[in-house]
Amino acid sequence: MSQEIALKYGCNPHQKPSRIYMEKGGLPLEVLNGRPGYINFMDALNAWQLVSEMKAACGLPAASSFKHVSPSGAALGLPMSDALKRACFVDDIPGLDDSPLACAYARARGVDRMSSFGDFIALSDVCDAVTASVIKREVSDGVIAPGYDDDALEILKSKRGGNYNIIRMDPSYVPDPIERKQVYGITFEQGRNDVKITPEILSNIVTANKTLPESAARDLTVALITLKYTQSNSVCYACDGQAIGVGAGQQSRIHCTRLAGDKADKWLLRQTERVLELPFLPEVKRPDRDNAIDVYLSDDYDDVLRDGEWQRLFSVRPEPFTRAQRLEALSHVSGVSLGSDAFFPFGDNIERAHRSGVSYVAQPGGSIRDDQVISVCDKYGMVMCFDGLRLFHH
Repeated sequence: MSQEIALKYGCNPHQKPSRIYMEKGGLPLEVLNGRPGYINFMDALNAWQLVSEMKAACGLPAASSFKHVSPSGAALGLPMSDALKRACFVDDIPGLDDSPLACAYARARGVDRMSSFGDFIALSDVCDAVTASVIKREVSDGVIAPGYDDDALEILKSKRGGNYNIIRMDPSYVPDPIERKQVYGITFEQGRNDVKITPEILSNIVTANKTLPESAARDLTVALITLKYTQSNSVCYACDGQAIGVGAGQQSRIHCTRLAGDKADKWLLRQTERVLELPFLPEVKRPDRDNAIDVYLSDDYDDVLRDGEWQRLFSVRPEPFTRAQRLEALSHVSGVSLGSDAFFPFGDNIERAHRSGVSYVAQPGGSIRDDQVISVCDKYGMVMCFDGLRLFHH
């Protein structure tokens, strides 16, 4: 493998020259197709770490959908319900139930389809033809995986007029324990964040309710590993082996919690019959459906239901899904898990999480208001673990 790869430009077209390289030895990756750019490689290498760790921690294939160096979604390869398949637009994919890796990516892409438009994908396992067929129909910049079946490679090479970015990663690669980067000509150096996140770190339960099911421990693990590679501040809601709402890069933790909670709510509401049965015209393309659903599930639903607009999308004008109706639908949800990359400073975060069905929480602890946060958890019968790990990522 080569020692360096020249790039078209850096983060922006005026930032030249640009390259990725190894100071010693060859790069642990190979570009099989396309010409990935600077941000593509940033996404790919962060996403690869996430799925590799998620598979190691949970023992299942994993996939992630990255945009601008944060995950839009991440998931394990668990079976999908019929409603979830329909919500993710994969109910017509042949062989989906036989490919855990394809299920993992369909789930990851389905977390926040608006944000995943034009994503970079990471797969923990060798890409099979079913997974490639899921990827082929989505607008995406590229994929990184430890390998590709011949059929899968041919399917992927047909994307974007033959220019789809395909990277093969060496799964045996272990980076140096010290990492460096430059900002304004000044070099920063630190130990690589190689902390192991497993269900075992969730043993310090600080709430009155101390019953943590195995499925919840798995979901909290998924949330925390996702946060490890999300631009901070960040909060992640998880359910059924996948992230369902990621709030990244906010200066205030309550804004992270609200942002991620709103995304989790939409993921939950997308699976209701009311949304699954929206009478889209057959010619309406998948990205336009995603946008319409996103607006339909907001207080601005009239933007897609007013005269002159709904006729462009639907065969029949749908009834509004009002705020009161959405809240009623969400009031029956429970069992959602929530992870935070740093401590919750106020109980308002837990109040907001409760509205999205959160029953299990993992956070480092260490706030002077820990007692207040624990008290709000106890009010709702939640389980909260202090994992002792701050997971800032910049």
